[in-house]
Amino acid sequence: MSLLENIRGPRDLKALGTEDLNELAEEIRHFLVHAVARTGGHLGPNLGVVELTIALHRSFDSPSDRVLWDTGHQSYVHKLLTGRQDFSKLRSKGGLSGYPSREESEHDVIENSHASTVLSWADGLAKANQVLGHWNRHVVAVIGDGALTGGMAWEALNNIAAAKDRQLIIVVNDNERSYAPTIGGLADHLATLRTTDGYERFLARGKETIQGLPLIGKPLYESLHGAKKGFKDAFAPQGMFEDLGLKYLGPIDGHDVAAVESALRRAKRFHGPVLVHCRTEKGRGYRPALEDEADRFHTVGVMNSLTGEPLTPATGTSWTSVFGDEMVRIGAERPDVVALTAAMLHPVGLTGFAAAYPDRVWDVGIAEQHAATSAAGLATGGLHPVFAVYATFLNRAFDQVLMDVALHKCGVTFVLDRAGITGTDGPSHNGMWDMSVLQVVPGLRIAAPRDATRLRTQLREAVDISDAPTVVRFPKATVGPDIPAVDRVGGMDVLTRPETPDVLLVSVGTMAEVALEAADLLAARGTGCTVVDPCWVKPVDPEMPALAAGHRMVAVVEDNSRTGGVGWAVAQALRDADVDLPLETIGVPEQFLAHAKRSEVLADLGLTPAEIAGRISAVLARKDVGRDPGRAAAPARKESV
Repeated sequence: MSLLENIRGPRDLKALGTEDLNELAEEIRHFLVHAVARTGGHLGPNLGVVELTIALHRSFDSPSDRVLWDTGHQSYVHKLLTGRQDFSKLRSKGGLSGYPSREESEHDVIENSHASTVLSWADGLAKANQVLGHWNRHVVAVIGDGALTGGMAWEALNNIAAAKDRQLIIVVNDNERSYAPTIGGLADHLATLRTTDGYERFLARGKETIQGLPLIGKPLYESLHGAKKGFKDAFAPQGMFEDLGLKYLGPIDGHDVAAVESALRRAKRFHGPVLVHCRTEKGRGYRPALEDEADRFHTVGVMNSLTGEPLTPATGTSWTSVFGDEMVRIGAERPDVVALTAAMLHPVGLTGFAAAYPDRVWDVGIAEQHAATSAAGLATGGLHPVFAVYATFLNRAFDQVLMDVALHKCGVTFVLDRAGITGTDGPSHNGMWDMSVLQVVPGLRIAAPRDATRLRTQLREAVDISDAPTVVRFPKATVGPDIPAVDRVGGMDVLTRPETPDVLLVSVGTMAEVALEAADLLAARGTGCTVVDPCWVKPVDPEMPALAAGHRMVAVVEDNSRTGGVGWAVAQALRDADVDLPLETIGVPEQFLAHAKRSEVLADLGLTPAEIAGRISAVLARKDVGRDPGRAAAPARKESV
């Protein structure tokens, strides 16, 4: 039996010797490479924290001591060492989450998958320990993989440092990267620290030499000691942390278990906030990851564990690549169009734009709030910024969208990748709130393209708007075939129109294909269904009430929260126009969704053609909405497509 198989919890680690620890680290890396190759997941970040995680669980007593992870995607080793070694269904329905999960283990304190939040959690937990008198409990916050670039982390540091006697240990996992190499002033500062790790040894030798000088040794040392602060800042600027009031230890080789344990023991003895700076290597021990300059195998799909090559090459075209290609074309035509990203240049499709126009793209790090307001400044300065970000992460910048961009009528385009149901990344990464959250922003317009052609068209329409913020959203998926319109009413595309219109089915974005299939099922039951794609879902098209009035009921299908989403907005528009019809919103309920494939989540939510058709039929039957043979459908204005 291997060493890893004998580890059932953190206590089992403490009986191992140094040679055993090195062997265990190798076993863990071997396990990770082969397990994640079968399922996909975050490989590179976890290969880099093997020894660091071993040292943490040997130095502290989880769960009594609280070990917190930021970001949570680097917690696979933590899962292995806390009794979770079945990775066969990692990130799949019924299997382990790709992030810490309270449902899985008492060792998972926070389900942290949005970066830069852990220090605030740690601050609160340490305060609770202090108030309750739990002086023997430690709070350990592991922050890294780019998370220290987030502004929230520095807000927390400012508060943590103010309490000199509060027991809180911050472990900085400094691997120089988030998805790609970490950028910015903090990254430069950490790079300086990485090059000066011999400073403490030099200072110790100097102290011994000076104090050993006859007669003048002691007074000379005392005089020079007064200049230590300036000397230290010049040669090893950890003074930035110490000026905040944090005791600094490091840099430490994060792949040396003994060295990390020694630093953690020293940190435990210091009754106050301590920062332990560990240098690690993302993708450690796996050559294909180390040779991947883009992101060191940050996230991988199912692959050949020996070569790192995908077992099933990607087929079809992704929404992200359609956006990226169109941005390059727009950039060639519009020198005023610039781009921003928050540590995700490649994942959001801006690699090509950056290569073509390197002076017109900025990666601001994990700092969505800053990106939004910086975009407002760019717009005010005469440019049109496009901020590409995962839909779930725009939630973090709502105040900036509202007060800095919209209030000032800035022409900023937010491109929301991974909108709707994303699936395997779990509850925190589903982009199911944006169309609800953004409904309340005055002047903001939201486009939800249904296919690649509409994405290109609506992206261009968005960047043409200079007096208000615009949003273009699309899912994490492969683009299907184009869906042509058969008619146009106002700014809406009519996708199918029956001879006898019973139901107006409003399909939002990529739900168009599902809606059309549901309409076919309804037609087979004798229910005529008009399917319309609003294209721009905010504001509601002014022609919508008149179009709805010619039907017996309205249904809205969206991969967004039912609360405050497009269905809510359409219902409000109908009420404002005194159109009194039953309206059914078919979307995502108010709940956090467990990790599973996108198709599985959609099926569980009833967002399938059969379920949608059944819901509509049930509403018609329940409301006993009878057709009035003498009532003709309200005329709808037609325009050519």
